Amino acid sequence: MAMINIEYMHPEEDPSDPTIRRRTNAVMAQYIRDLIFEMQMGDISCAFKETVTDGARDVRINGRAIPEIIDGLQIKMLEAEESCDFGSTTMIKFGRPTLDWKREWVEDVPDTIMKNAIAKVFADENKNQIDVIN
Repeated sequence: MAMINIEYMHPEEDPSDPTIRRRTNAVMAQYIRDLIFEMQMGDISCAFKETVTDGARDVRINGRAIPEIIDGLQIKMLEAEESCDFGSTTMIKFGRPTLDWKREWVEDVPDTIMKNAIAKVFADENKNQIDVIN
């Protein structure tokens, strides 16, 4: 089975934009730890590393940046008929659109895009392992 390694690289100071989704390094690191926990509960091998750098902020999944991973992917939201809550009432949310992302801040990556990037890397890694076995 594929191994997923996620590395969050950031300077010591927190992001300066108060409008992003995860406003501090600690919140972003905890978000990734929560994703790691979910994957481990699903019996997926994964690890998390947080690195303080002097350079740019980035999240690398198996060494690849999120924009590189999702390049060419068509990310679609579920239609009402495809969702598990079809026919039930839902809470109306006000705010930014789900896929809106300030790309200069990796801490602003939407959950949908982050999970799609992880899934894509996982699928690519599993494909590579299957190809090696055959």
